[in-house]
Amino acid sequence: MSRELPRILIVDDDAVTCELLCEVFQRQGFNVHFEQSGDAALAVMTTQNPDVIVSDIRMKTRLDGLTLLDHVRRQYPRTPVVLMTAFGSIETAIRAVKQGAFDYISKPFKMDAVISTVRRALVTQSASSSAVRKEADDYELTSGLVGRNPEMLAIYKMIACVSDALAPVLVTGESGTGKELIARAIHGNGPRHAEPFVAVNCGALAETLLESELFGHVKGSFTGAIGNKRGIFEVAEEGTVLLDEISETSAALQVRLLRVLQEREVTPVGGNTAIKVQARVIAASNRDLDELCEQGVFRRDLFYRLNVINIHVPPLRERRDDIPLLVAHLLRRHTPDGQPSSVVEDTTLELLNTYAWPGNVRELENVIERAITLNRSGRITPEDLPARVRINQPAKTNDERKEDDLADLFAGMPSLEEIERRYLLHVLEATGGNRSRAAEIIGISRRTIYRMAARFGIEF
Repeated sequence: MSRELPRILIVDDDAVTCELLCEVFQRQGFNVHFEQSGDAALAVMTTQNPDVIVSDIRMKTRLDGLTLLDHVRRQYPRTPVVLMTAFGSIETAIRAVKQGAFDYISKPFKMDAVISTVRRALVTQSASSSAVRKEADDYELTSGLVGRNPEMLAIYKMIACVSDALAPVLVTGESGTGKELIARAIHGNGPRHAEPFVAVNCGALAETLLESELFGHVKGSFTGAIGNKRGIFEVAEEGTVLLDEISETSAALQVRLLRVLQEREVTPVGGNTAIKVQARVIAASNRDLDELCEQGVFRRDLFYRLNVINIHVPPLRERRDDIPLLVAHLLRRHTPDGQPSSVVEDTTLELLNTYAWPGNVRELENVIERAITLNRSGRITPEDLPARVRINQPAKTNDERKEDDLADLFAGMPSLEEIERRYLLHVLEATGGNRSRAAEIIGISRRTIYRMAARFGIEF
């Protein structure tokens, strides 16, 4: 191939993945090479100069993807690296982004997304050398966030990207989804992780108490103020303040919070002297602040100040594929030390997977903790679950009802896989079994013809 074509280096210990990606990128007009270990990839880079590296994270070789990334960042700082993994977690996402990965893709991936990511990496690589990013701090976060759902992986990447900044962050989502965990993850992965993290629930205190809690007060400012008190913005110093349920604040308090964000200063209740503050602000809400602005309940100027970066946490019912992971995590967390972890029966897990979870992850944690406490057999059965989980089934959404209607409409029709099988047989029959000609007609390689034939049990 021409030397001018963009050069892509694929690194994965799975040969099928390598061949598939090579075929896809070659069709896109790229010069593609693959290796099945990190060591082999580094050896190739001494003689070749790939424009982009696409590497798996977990490989059964001496160098895994993150170690390869570290070598590439030090030896070839202008070469962007895109990492892939089937084992997504916040720790790997943060390490990948902070160690300088251009992007982080979860398996199974959509080919269009992979191609788009590589094209963006090529633009970045050719435009400037700014792809060189600083390495991560040598600490590792234990966040409590669990999930490999694509939306959760996107949140992990967002946490990694914003943790070093000081811009305000607004975390939105239903109650129990883990908004405070995300705020703590942002703080814990930033340069101020050693500074205080101070959270206040704005909906749990009366307005006068909340005002004193946030801004502090001076002695004698109100009945019971027997001394000066520092507010949480002062207590946090250069750390992070989490304003949980920010939607529950009054109009007057919203004005004072706006001043904190604009002027970076607070005035204690009853005081006359403003105090400079340096804390980063993260706000959280289980209500739609934009809608509250339309209703005149929440100040739009404050909303704009808080919503510099928005992270929306999906409800548990929208990421049911994470429920088994969460159950395993919660079993480990709540099993007493020295005792073996309980086993969840399949029928129990099926009930957990189909329940609506209006209380989200917090409700799931309560259910698992209750089951561990009451169970003595070591096997968690449906009888160990609350009645609401055993009996109540989530109402079908409009989309689910539409899917049922479509299923009824197309009942008895062949599946897409069956159509593919029939089409392959038809083309092979028409070409007299000529595999090269069949591949040309279908628009795939001979190697793919062999793979399809093996999948469908077709013998040549």
